[in-house]
Amino acid sequence: MIKEQKKPTAPDFIARKDRVGKFLEKLADDFVFDEFQKSHLEKEGLAELMTGVPIPLRPQDVVDFHAKGLPLAHVAENMARIMGINPQFAYVPQYIGYIRHYFNDKIVDALIREGRDEAEQGQFEPAAVHFRAALVLAPDNMHAMYSYARVCRELYLAEEGGDPNYIGQFKAESIEYFELCTQIYPTFAEPWYFLGYAYLNLGLYQKTALVWKEFLKYSQNGKDKKEIRQRMEQLTDPIKIEGGCNHILAGRWGEGVDTLLPYRETSFDGWWPLHYYLGVGFARMGEEEEAIASFRKALSLSPSHGESMEELARLYESRGEAELAEKYRRKLALVSSPE
Repeated sequence: MIKEQKKPTAPDFIARKDRVGKFLEKLADDFVFDEFQKSHLEKEGLAELMTGVPIPLRPQDVVDFHAKGLPLAHVAENMARIMGINPQFAYVPQYIGYIRHYFNDKIVDALIREGRDEAEQGQFEPAAVHFRAALVLAPDNMHAMYSYARVCRELYLAEEGGDPNYIGQFKAESIEYFELCTQIYPTFAEPWYFLGYAYLNLGLYQKTALVWKEFLKYSQNGKDKKEIRQRMEQLTDPIKIEGGCNHILAGRWGEGVDTLLPYRETSFDGWWPLHYYLGVGFARMGEEEEAIASFRKALSLSPSHGESMEELARLYESRGEAELAEKYRRKLALVSSPE
């Protein structure tokens, strides 16, 4: 009997490791906290859930909160913002209970709409907060997952050339949620499209091609399909080069070198990984002169590539050329030392 394969599910957004919340904390700076009166909670049937629970308020909310109360939707919106900024905030379970007490599942759709409106205006961090709040309430919601992946992508692209930690964390978050979308909703075409570009930018050409094949299978967008078909035609040589690099990584030195060597006579001669992996292959086969030339070429294209320096130091040491070995060790120490 064939065991039925379990459908993948999204992780609990509260329990998962949060890569990017630290970058959103500043959006909570204008909140203050107060509490509901006990009489109000008893009247609403919320005394057990909400007694002693701090309620997030904007400074301009405080007077109305005590004088005449705030609209339910306004209080829920404030809670949602805190949930989206920090899903692990101590009182998130109570905020979820409060929101569920008054609102049905359409609250998730409302949060997604608000996030999309903000994203269209270029307010990407507030948009991310709304999508995260939606995911706290409904981790498997397709539109929340996809919108969150998209806005994380916009955030790291907008930071290009800036904080590498910010870029790296939002990029990882974006890729994770595009991947989750494709796993849980495989016929939803758009995540395949963006996931392919994410893999392409990481130099994962074989994965890019596989992902884009899925996009072409499910997409109904003729313009986008034409674009991706053209892109896939351009992947033929990068895929072969990646295959050659994989041969090297797997210890198949001869196969790797045979695959990569012809590309030195093409436009791909400007790719430093081509020369680095050729160098590794030549070095492991004992062809030291070819290896040295390859590693030096890799360094001419990527001057801070530490692995090439390390390989050169090792090769020169084995040849008894101590002065050259020391030269590359010093360079390696410089690029490896913290700023």
